[in-house]
Amino acid sequence: MAVVLAGGTVANPDGAYRADVRIEGGVIAQVGIDITRAGDCVSDVSGKYLLPGGIDAHTHFDLPLSDGTRTADSFSTGTKAALAGGTTCVIDYATQFKGESLRRGLDNWHRLSDGKCFCDYAFHMAITDWNESARGDLPGVVSSGVTSFKMYMAYKGSLQVDDGVIYDALGQMASAGGLLCVHCENGDVIAARTAELLRTGRAGPELHPLSRPEAVEAEAVSRLIAIASLVGAPVYVVHVSACASMKKIIEAKMEGSRVFAETCPQYLYLDDSLYAPGPEAAKYVCSPPLRGRENHGGLWASLRSGLADVVATDHCSFSFAGQKDGHLDNFSAIPNGLPGVENRILLMYKGVAEGRLSLPAMIRAVSYNPAAIFGIYPRKGALIPGADADVVVLDPSGRTVISAGTQFQNVDYTPFEGMEVPASIESVYLRGVELFRGGKFAGGAPTGRYVQRGASGALG
Repeated sequence: MAVVLAGGTVANPDGAYRADVRIEGGVIAQVGIDITRAGDCVSDVSGKYLLPGGIDAHTHFDLPLSDGTRTADSFSTGTKAALAGGTTCVIDYATQFKGESLRRGLDNWHRLSDGKCFCDYAFHMAITDWNESARGDLPGVVSSGVTSFKMYMAYKGSLQVDDGVIYDALGQMASAGGLLCVHCENGDVIAARTAELLRTGRAGPELHPLSRPEAVEAEAVSRLIAIASLVGAPVYVVHVSACASMKKIIEAKMEGSRVFAETCPQYLYLDDSLYAPGPEAAKYVCSPPLRGRENHGGLWASLRSGLADVVATDHCSFSFAGQKDGHLDNFSAIPNGLPGVENRILLMYKGVAEGRLSLPAMIRAVSYNPAAIFGIYPRKGALIPGADADVVVLDPSGRTVISAGTQFQNVDYTPFEGMEVPASIESVYLRGVELFRGGKFAGGAPTGRYVQRGASGALG
């Protein structure tokens, strides 16, 4: 028996139009008018938008830090929150720590996630120890469906790699069919500025943004683009926070470089006024930090024009009580990261409702582009025949107030507290099964599946 979502408006990357969606065997069988057959189960979604399930291409679930701290959200709680927010697939950063092989790092993340995910999931591979073993592991990791990797230009002494490593890795990945994602901040300058600030005797969380201003991000973006151009390889810049950095990416695109840009809701809605002196500032310690409000317009414009490619969350949650508040006397020791996997789809729709971008542009940023760039399209990313029936029913006449008191994220605050969205998520289907409706889960064990990804669309 097929399920037909009838009477709604389908929102796809190429437009929004009145159409029904027929689901059969976990996939989309038809999209069109008058497609109901005898025996079908018809759900009336008149007045609602039907969105392809969101793909959050940047999450950190169950991530351990060097001091033994772990993120507040496990794969279980994080993917449950994702599904409630209309995200039906996440791509988490499995991490190879120093001394580990790439295969060992990937196996560790499979153990953390297997059988625990409420939405579908895939992995990037973050590399912190690039050596002959890692080079040898690369083709096997790619063939296992992990076709994108990450390196850090920041976090000196732990995650940071040098420019020569990035140069060598880009060449190796291009040969193996992998795409490199890069955290762009000048880690050496950040380390020097941090030491300088700490010597002043002031070390509260309000100093965090001073340790890593816009210039250290923009400089690293320029350096990465130059390195990639020498190799002739594509690159993906994660969590772009400022117009200065986005401008450099856009200029490189205009010159023919294959550079892809990701930004996040926190950089579109929040600003550095949240770093006012006091303990609350610790909640907003993330890297790159929140920037001045003057950046918002340019970042929205880059999404509206299609020059920014993806909106992800960089969901890396630490509770304020017991985690972030344990280091109020040393901003450099506060765990970096914000929660947000549950809020991305509604926050981006808020931008649509306010005229900041079109609905198809939103779909490209939250579903289609991440699917295409990271080798999941056409299985996911659009409501088309043959795709997984991952469908979000969004009610534009609804109302949602974001609050820690009602969220599924396993963290004691939300950076978007009190923000109102003129819409609500009515229901979410994963591979044709309605798992979330009216703010409640259907119940039962997690049914998310590991997604083995194909070659990146960035390589074509």
